[in-house]
Amino acid sequence: MSRIELTVDVKADVASTWGVLADVGHHDRWMEDAVSIRFEGSRRSGEGTIFFAATRVGPFRTTDRMVVTEWVDEQRMAVRHEGAVTGTGVFSLEPRDGGGTTVRWSEQLEFPWWFGGPPAQVLARPFLMWVWRRNLSNLARLVDAGPAV
Repeated sequence: MSRIELTVDVKADVASTWGVLADVGHHDRWMEDAVSIRFEGSRRSGEGTIFFAATRVGPFRTTDRMVVTEWVDEQRMAVRHEGAVTGTGVFSLEPRDGGGTTVRWSEQLEFPWWFGGPPAQVLARPFLMWVWRRNLSNLARLVDAGPAV
C-alpha cells in the first residue's frame, strides 16, 4: 500500500477553508485528477455520505465509490476508497499560529493488478505526489480568493 502525505498553508481561517473542503460535490474545481463527482442518495455531507469519483491520472481512468467514514466539522474528513483503487484518504485542518490554516492530505492506496499492483504503486508515488501537490495549491488559491460573487 502506497502512503502519501502532503500539506499546504492557506491564508484563510479554518472555517473558510472547511467551507470549500466540505463541499465534496465541487472537489473537481480544485482536484485536477477529478473528472466528476456523483452522489448516491440525497446526502451531500457528513459521515455516511457516499459518492462516485471519476478520476483520470495520466492514461489511467477509474470511477471509485467513496464512503465518508469520519466527519468532524472544521477539523477532519476521512473517506474509504472502494472500487478499482482501494484504501483511505484523510483531510485534516489545523489553525496556524498568527492566522491561516494548514491543510494535511493523507492517502493510503492499493492499486489492482491491472493497474500494475504494488510495483505500480511505488512507481506512481512521485507522480501522484506531484498531482496532489498541485491540487492542494489549487485548493489554497480557491480558498484564499474568497467566495465567488
